Amino acid sequence: MDKWMDNPWFIKILALLLAVLLYSSVPHTGKKITDVNVPGEQSTATITNIPVNVYYDTENLVVSGIPSNVEITIKGPLTHIQTAKALKNFEVYVDLTKAKVGKQKVKVKVRNLSDKLTATVKPSSVTVSVQEKITKEFKVEAEFNRNQIDEGYSAGTPVVEPNKVKITGAKNIVDRISYVKATLEAKNKLKETITDEADIQVLDKDLNKLNVQVEPDTVEITIPVKSNTKTVPINIVRNGTAPEGVTIESIEIDKKEATVYGSESVLNNTEKVRVEVDLSKITDNTTLTLPVIISNGITKVTPQTVKATVVVKKEEEKTLSDVPVTIKGLSEEYEATINDPENQLIDILVNGPASKVTRVKPEDFNVFIDVSNLEEGDHEVDIHVDGPSAVEWKPTKSSAKITIHKINA
Repeated sequence: MDKWMDNPWFIKILALLLAVLLYSSVPHTGKKITDVNVPGEQSTATITNIPVNVYYDTENLVVSGIPSNVEITIKGPLTHIQTAKALKNFEVYVDLTKAKVGKQKVKVKVRNLSDKLTATVKPSSVTVSVQEKITKEFKVEAEFNRNQIDEGYSAGTPVVEPNKVKITGAKNIVDRISYVKATLEAKNKLKETITDEADIQVLDKDLNKLNVQVEPDTVEITIPVKSNTKTVPINIVRNGTAPEGVTIESIEIDKKEATVYGSESVLNNTEKVRVEVDLSKITDNTTLTLPVIISNGITKVTPQTVKATVVVKKEEEKTLSDVPVTIKGLSEEYEATINDPENQLIDILVNGPASKVTRVKPEDFNVFIDVSNLEEGDHEVDIHVDGPSAVEWKPTKSSAKITIHKINA
């Protein structure tokens, strides 16, 4: 049997027999088959959001009032409706190719829809405005929120690139343009110059946005930001009183001026900063690191601290006893007697730097009374003291009582 299957003539004869058998099994009545027309099922459907195409002279005219989408209701055989809904192979349009400038009512039409279907458009007609298209050039005004500038910084005049744009639209709309603005919005507080893109907004006098074409529709805005600074002197303020026996001879700081940062209004009212030295804690020569104190509104100061060198002199006090009082200006024909102070001696209270006070002696002082031009009799005169300039002194008595009498010949 396998050998027969391998014989090509056996295969061909077998195929022919099968074909004859299959043909003989099909009935043959001798009648012609004809088509029978059965009416299709009629239906209605509404299709929404159908875009509207507008045909007009786009180079010279501007049209407004055309809805972007309409609703269409179609009637006819169900199969045709289903095809139209699935393919949307029809067009809703408005023909303004012969329209004149001005307002006019036009029909919304449908084409390329199957002739088996009827269509109703909602709205079926619209009132449109056909205007002359014009193009004008406008300067762009840059805007930004000044509250976005960080404290202590100020913003200069924004730079717009390009600073002019071309605006195209209906003449009556372009004539209403009052503002062409580009607003730059920063996410964070600004401490440095920023450059970014901003969209163009075209507005009328009531700040209503106008429907026009802008070229380009974005611009680049640069806002220069700088820190506000001013150089002012550093003043030394002495607080409190030095301990007893200590005199502040000098206070010097290593920086005489400081740079302060703040708003322009604050800087205009700032003439100085200060450091404060608490004298009550100074007992000897010392160097202090002190903070620079700023007024309200100043956000930063440089330097923040200074070094203050304090030089002191410690005072000592002592009394020089029995310093003699001499008489000056007495004529040779007179003699004078000091009645008070007794023994013609006074005490002198000396104070000053300890190193100076310890070296002062009674001989360093010249204590005298001046009796020039005085006549005979009793007198009270001032006591004068000359002494070293390195210390301070005070006599225990400020006047003396004397008696002047003439010498007998």
